[in-house]
Order: sequence, then C-alpha cells, then structure tokens
Amino acid sequence: MLALEIQTRIFDLYPLLETLPEVDRTRIFSAATYVKIPSGSLMFDENQPCMGFPLLLSGSARVIKSSSSGRDLYLYQVLPGETCILTSSCLLSNAPYQARGVAQENLELVVLPPGTFKQLFSQLEQFRNQVFNRFSERLTELMNFVTAVAFQKLDQRLASFLISKPSPVEMTHQQIADELGSFRELVSRLLKEFEHKGWVLLERGRVHIKDGAALKKFATL
Repeated sequence: MLALEIQTRIFDLYPLLETLPEVDRTRIFSAATYVKIPSGSLMFDENQPCMGFPLLLSGSARVIKSSSSGRDLYLYQVLPGETCILTSSCLLSNAPYQARGVAQENLELVVLPPGTFKQLFSQLEQFRNQVFNRFSERLTELMNFVTAVAFQKLDQRLASFLISKPSPVEMTHQQIADELGSFRELVSRLLKEFEHKGWVLLERGRVHIKDGAALKKFATL
C-alpha cells in the first residue's frame, strides 16, 4: 500500500482519482508501485511490452524515436500531472512501445499495473476523457511539427525555437538539433550565423538571446 504522503501527492496532481469510491482507491493503491528513476536513465525502449501506467510526481521524461542510422527525434515531454499517450496507446492495444522514454530529470512516479489502468479507463469517464484529450493535444503538436518541417526552413525553425525558450537557452547544439529533428553540424552553423548577426551569444551548453525581436521577425518571414 502506498504511503499516505504519496497518495496525497497523487491526488494533488491527478485529482480525478480522488473522485473514485474509497474501496476502488484502496484497491488501486494496493497494486501500485512507487519508483525513483535517475536522470538520463532509460524508462522503456522500442519493442518492449508496456509493464504499467506511470503517474509522474516530480521530474520530467522525454519520448524519443530513434532511426536505424542512430539519429534521435524528440517527440514530446511528460511532466507531473500529465499522462504518456504512447503508454496509453500500448496498454489499450496490447502492443509494444514504438519509441523510447528517457528520464530528463530525476523522476518520482507511481506505476499502475496494466489491469488497473484498463479498469480506470472503463470505469471513470473523466479519466477516459483526459486520456483522449492528451491524444488530441499531442496530435495537434505533431501536425504543427510536420507542417514546420515541410514548409519552414531550418533557420526559421531554429529562430522560432530559440525565442520560445527563456534566455539563456540551457541546451547543447546536439540537444537543439534533436528537438528540431536535424543534424548538430547544421544547427551549429546556423547558430554561428545568428551570432555573427548579433542575435545570439554562444557559450558552451547555452545560447544567450541578444536580439529577440530580430529572431522573431526572421522566424515569421
């Protein structure tokens, strides 16, 4: 049985679960497992079966698709209080993962067994709606990403990405390239061009925004 302090944190982040009858909450928490995962650790990998449904209490996770050439494409991030649509899809379809999940920061999470997730999905309409809403949001994000890749040049996408982050952007060139679905060499070259124009200042592991207005104007050309 989960400690009361953990249960309280779950209710704070996933308040829908508190609407369940006490007997159902007791059954769910009796089957759940509290887990800590260090930053950088692999949470799940491609073609692995899904072993449970995570409820994130702290930290963040990234879901990434890898190519046969070894390149990684960032798909989305999962934060406390959110649900992972890939895990939901795998559990509902009894299919293995088609991407991998990595702990971006130290994680605390509670894992519900597959049977418990399916029980919640069928029993609690609000939980079911929340899962479907996350599917809709992620699909919209994916469509926006595909549109940007298809119709917007990489330099404009990079400018748009930079102004969407607080300055300084605490990321390596490789991490930025992964987010944009590009190569580090191309991103580094464009960042150097931005620096030459006086728009950014480059330091190891960070990008300082010096002229956000110029970046914003360039991104919308």
